Order: sequence, then C-alpha cells, then structure tokens
Amino acid sequence: YPNPFNPITKIDFSVPKNEFVTIKIYDVSGREIFTLLNETKAAGNYSVSFNSQNLSSGIYFYMMRTNGFVQTRRMVLMK
Repeated sequence: YPNPFNPITKIDFSVPKNEFVTIKIYDVSGREIFTLLNETKAAGNYSVSFNSQNLSSGIYFYMMRTNGFVQTRRMVLMK
C-alpha cells in the first residue's frame, strides 16, 4: 500500500513460523527487477518498503516465496 504508488510502497506480510522468505519485484514482461528480501524471518508480522524512484511508470509485480507458499500481487507505479 498505497497502490497505485509513487515512488515508495510498503509490502506487509506475516510469517507463521521461522522461515526463509524471498520477495522479488518483476516487470510486466516477467523480468526480475530487484530482490527486496532474501533471508530467514522469525514468526511475526513484517513490512518492507520498495522504492521505485529509478523505474518508469507501469505495472509491476512482487512475488513472495516461503517454504510451501507463493503469493504474487500487482503494483501500479504512477509518476
């Protein structure tokens, strides 16, 4: 949130147990743009910020992966 955003958005997520968490940003063609998070997190609620100041306006996606869980969400960058 917010979505649409400019230039910073937050991604909130919860981890039910200690898990390795990866969050990657992709452009609309599926090309990986950035790795936002790639580490083990203890159980709890988290928020990470994504600063898109060097990117063009458009549609982007983030994909969050843990062991056995994958979630993809759309983000709209409006400059």
